[in-house]
Amino acid sequence: MNYKSKGINAERELIHFFWGIQGWSAIRVAGSGSSRFPCPDVLAGNRIRKLAIECKTIRQGNKYLSNEDINQLKTFSSIFGAEPWIAVKFKLDWFFLSIEDLKKTEKGYAVSKELAKSKGLIFEELVEK
Repeated sequence: MNYKSKGINAERELIHFFWGIQGWSAIRVAGSGSSRFPCPDVLAGNRIRKLAIECKTIRQGNKYLSNEDINQLKTFSSIFGAEPWIAVKFKLDWFFLSIEDLKKTEKGYAVSKELAKSKGLIFEELVEK
């Protein structure tokens, strides 16, 4: 399975998680990352909260995000009135991080599993927040 398929499957899995929680809905934004307009991978929400989520998958090591990815998520979230979140899937484990919790690098941002475990939320914590 190629990287694009893995990412799409992870986004779909996340959408199913949200629809499995009473009162939540979610959609995958097709073409995110290739649009000339800033847009997240997934939009999720209920009557109280709106989440704009950038999804990433990784097996091991660090996952890197460009400044452009983060700036687009911030821009979209600000205009749309949504909370910006980074969702990272390490094999089977999902973690949700705020932008402030990412590690800043010279070229952007990085997430390791250790950082995700220490600063991130699991899905149940995210939807109960």
